[in-house]
Amino acid sequence: MHARRIQVHVLVSGVVQGVGFRAIAQREAKRRELLGWVRNLEDGRVEAVIQGPEPEVNAMVGWCRKGPLHASVSAVDVERQPIEAFHGFDLRP
Repeated sequence: MHARRIQVHVLVSGVVQGVGFRAIAQREAKRRELLGWVRNLEDGRVEAVIQGPEPEVNAMVGWCRKGPLHASVSAVDVERQPIEAFHGFDLRP
């Protein structure tokens, strides 16, 4: 039986830019075979859309709560979204 596919919009606050967050998030998402994208926002947050099997999406959100080694995550806001069509997991400017 296949896990239900979900999509979430994630906003990560804290010291999350300039620490490799996007590149490592992309690697983590690809390892989990997730779809979507990640980008830096002008206000210092990182934004991502993550889509895939619910257990893997939840695991990726859990990773976002910690981030890479030099990140200091203060908050993660998660909102479910309707499924969109993605091909891979992209870094966005």
